[in-house]
Amino acid sequence: QVQLVESGGGLVQPGGSLRLSCAASGFTFSSYAMSWYRQAPGKERELVATITSVGDTTNYADSVKGRFTISRDNAKNTGYLQMNSLKPEDTAAYYCNAYAYRGSSWRRYDYWGQGTQVTVSS
Repeated sequence: QVQLVESGGGLVQPGGSLRLSCAASGFTFSSYAMSWYRQAPGKERELVATITSVGDTTNYADSVKGRFTISRDNAKNTGYLQMNSLKPEDTAAYYCNAYAYRGSSWRRYDYWGQGTQVTVSS
């Protein structure tokens, strides 16, 4: 059974930090790139950060660049999102996504977690 389980969300004051974790099981995590998305109430889901399957390349949304760091430990089948200098506008549900392109048609395969809430407020 494929699972992505996020943890580490919560309530934090502006300027604070949180570390989100994404534990993968039921598939070969090391063969999949990973992303973190977030979705605030009334807004579309936003891509926050992406990391390659081997962890050698990362990309970030401009809104989080310099504050967030995506990483992964394939030996532990776990991905992370370190969030520093949090702002109220970072408040959202955060989702872990593992994806890969396979086959002659280069079809994309996606797995999603259930989400973890991050609230930044004083």
